[in-house]
Amino acid sequence: MAVPGNTVQTFSRNSIREDLADIISNIAPTDTPFISNIGTATATQRAHQWQTDDLATPDGDNKHVEGDDTAADAASPTVRLTNYTQIFKKSVIVSGTARAVDNAGYADELAYQVSKRAKEIKRDEEVRMCGDYAAALGNSTTASETAGAVAFLATNSNRGAGGANPTTSNGVVDAASTQGTLRTFTEAQLKDVMQKAWTEGGQPRMVIMSGALKQTASTFEGIADLRKDVPNGAATIIGAADVYVSDFGDLAFVPSRFTTGRDALVVDPDLWAVAQLRPYELDELAKTGDSEKRQMLCEKTLECLNEKGNGVVADIQAA
Repeated sequence: MAVPGNTVQTFSRNSIREDLADIISNIAPTDTPFISNIGTATATQRAHQWQTDDLATPDGDNKHVEGDDTAADAASPTVRLTNYTQIFKKSVIVSGTARAVDNAGYADELAYQVSKRAKEIKRDEEVRMCGDYAAALGNSTTASETAGAVAFLATNSNRGAGGANPTTSNGVVDAASTQGTLRTFTEAQLKDVMQKAWTEGGQPRMVIMSGALKQTASTFEGIADLRKDVPNGAATIIGAADVYVSDFGDLAFVPSRFTTGRDALVVDPDLWAVAQLRPYELDELAKTGDSEKRQMLCEKTLECLNEKGNGVVADIQAA
């Protein structure tokens, strides 16, 4: 049928409001498995320090004659370690008009942008803290830098050809690890690191890795046939779940979007902490025109209480 003459249709009207849903979809990931699982501490200086210690090597010949005089055993000093705080900062400037107009999905442009910046800083922290970064003291023209987790791990490592451990000088991680040739992630590599950590006295509980490496780890030989009882009495299928039963304790396989992508961090969360010199601060900056300025920052560093209780499978890629 034909449309009657002079019928008012939407195609020629200028008064129709746009159909803009009052919802904003943002699926950018904000989960931070490393810094969310480790502890917290307080820093009081830019150069944050802590101490580690060890016991003497076990001696099966520790035997003495009855009534023998006693001499003092050698006392080894503690080891002092240092990491530097790093300032994580984001800022936003919103015009007066942008705050005044009617926005879809949120009431205030400034509040919305500040909320986004907070999530972005958290992601930046995760990348830095679980990455392969050396520490840097900084000066009046250079920013100080905190060493990342991968750069602490030298004792219990499994690396590709040409790879080398990070180095420490005077208790400071002064050089990140040297990348080796990429190779396929295997169960044997993980077992090697776990055995090394156990021998040193550690008991790691998590393996943090990229999603691609997690998929490879889920296919380790025989893992799908294992079962583990969980507190509520249900059974967990290890191959499909996030728990791997090793000879030296259970490991949670945790995928992360913010790792290096070529390293699997084998960690005991109790042996790490984020030390805060300044917690999150939101500052209102001086008004210089028709706009509002905000600055969000925090100053933190990473504390590795004892790297010997952790490990890394480095230079790996998905199968």
